Amino acid sequence: MAYHQEHSGPLMADLLSWLEKQLNEHIVEPNSGLGKAIAYMINHWPELTRFLKVPGAPLDNNICERSLKQSLLHRKNSLFYKTEHGAFVGDMFMSLIQTCNLMRGNPFDYLVSLLNNATELRTDPSRWMPWNYKTASA
Repeated sequence: MAYHQEHSGPLMADLLSWLEKQLNEHIVEPNSGLGKAIAYMINHWPELTRFLKVPGAPLDNNICERSLKQSLLHRKNSLFYKTEHGAFVGDMFMSLIQTCNLMRGNPFDYLVSLLNNATELRTDPSRWMPWNYKTASA
């Protein structure tokens, strides 16, 4: 955080000044696309500069964006399921795939492991979650 405060803080302050100048001096039309984007940045400035005040705050939210993108794609593809049960199964697999991806695991390997250890899976399902199945199968 100290590094960001020292190096990024002045740059962000300059950026804010520049953004405000664009609108205040009518360099950019407020109702234009660029004007709206600048107003959006100014309105969300505390959130956009959180990394300067909160230790460990991420600089981006790419993980969330990728997950949302996958969910939206799945929602679009779900329109083509023939039955409600098929949609349910598709949702289950999508949830499993996303969870494995978040845990940096391979969804296919996870499913193979579950099938190969079906008996053990029935006795203690909590040991076979995507984040801990590798220790259970070892």
